[in-house]
Amino acid sequence: MLKSSNEKKNMIQGLLGKKIGMTQIFDKEGNVIPVTLVETGPCTILELKESPNKIKLGFDPIKESKVRKPRRGFFKKIGITPMRIVREVTSLDNKDYKVGQELKADFFKPGDYVDVTGTSIGKGFQGGMKRWNWSGGGATHGSMHHRRVGSIGASTAPGRTLKGQHMPGHMGHKRTTVQGLRVMGVEVEKNLVIIKGAIPGHNHGDVLINRSFKRQFKSLDEKKSIVIHKVNPMKQSKAKTGSAAKKSKG
Repeated sequence: MLKSSNEKKNMIQGLLGKKIGMTQIFDKEGNVIPVTLVETGPCTILELKESPNKIKLGFDPIKESKVRKPRRGFFKKIGITPMRIVREVTSLDNKDYKVGQELKADFFKPGDYVDVTGTSIGKGFQGGMKRWNWSGGGATHGSMHHRRVGSIGASTAPGRTLKGQHMPGHMGHKRTTVQGLRVMGVEVEKNLVIIKGAIPGHNHGDVLINRSFKRQFKSLDEKKSIVIHKVNPMKQSKAKTGSAAKKSKG
């Protein structure tokens, strides 16, 4: 069942969380589904902004001594325990929220589609073949190219290496978003959201889970409709005549 437009209008678009790790579950038919466990919330609302509507969220409480003075003053002013992660998320309407309110994992429900943003795992300095998936040069017949960089610019004009060339360099450790992942389950007591597939980052890495704008809620019990393809009667008759001719020859 899809949510009404009024219910969607009063919604914040995402929550902060922490990647726990990957495992697998089984559906009702016994199929194995790889999933990622994400500790989502409780997230505390720290500030409400307008024009445009945004909500500042805090996640993962820490000691005051580990917070810098300017941020410590901000938390003292609103009377909330300092948080390790502070991020702003978009909201279509702030009227149903207030400072100090906690948002938990039941913000999502099984069947929702989400976009997960995190920092990808760093791979260090890598060559072009691994970093950009080059096919590489010849492996035999005296080839000296193998895994090397090819042409990277003209000699006379412009006489320099052009910007944007795929070259060896630092790989990974970038802000990455994976879209259209499905929520397979929610455990409110443990603040866990079970998401199908892999998400960016290492275990215990910080992530942002946003509601998907491209895909809408779809019940997990809903099965795919079986599409019956129409058969061209002319082709079908030709196939029958061909098989009949083979049988007569045999």
